[in-house]
Amino acid sequence: MTHQARAAHVPGPTRPTETVAAPAERGPGTVEVTLTVNGTDHSLDIEPRVSLLDALREHLDITGPKRGCNQGACGACTVWMDGRRIVSCLTLAISCEGHEITTVEGLADGEQLHPMQQAFIEHDAFQCGYCTPGQLMSAVALIDEGHAGDDAEIREWMSGNICRCAAYPNIRDAIREVRDAAEGGP
Repeated sequence: MTHQARAAHVPGPTRPTETVAAPAERGPGTVEVTLTVNGTDHSLDIEPRVSLLDALREHLDITGPKRGCNQGACGACTVWMDGRRIVSCLTLAISCEGHEITTVEGLADGEQLHPMQQAFIEHDAFQCGYCTPGQLMSAVALIDEGHAGDDAEIREWMSGNICRCAAYPNIRDAIREVRDAAEGGP
């Protein structure tokens, strides 16, 4: 019996399976993509290969997320998708349809800064400021995720965000302040 003949005799599934329609093919040209960013829906005509970072910066003029390494290693482009941290340089914009995207511009409540933004200012937790938007998004998220127990844990869970100016001690100070205020601590 040949290999092909043996493969033909392999039994199929033993229970009924649902038939799921394949998603409609989109592309290779421009397609309409609807992104919900900071609570607002935006309709874009973009190619399916456009990253979320490029959609935000080049099509929506949302410039908080920065292009650092463009390889997902520096964290300068960190945003939230449905409250979870993602690197927007490696995420296709089209994959974000139906999800809530939050950028650093969405942290403040009008003129009222988010407590983490205020703590970064008070602790001088930035120097050049290039990495600050991604640092802020990760700092807020790590507290929400419960990963701000001590300096070692903060260091580990912030390790995806690089600060070339080495403001790490000040960033940790800011995170501890917001963590302690949220916990009703010192």
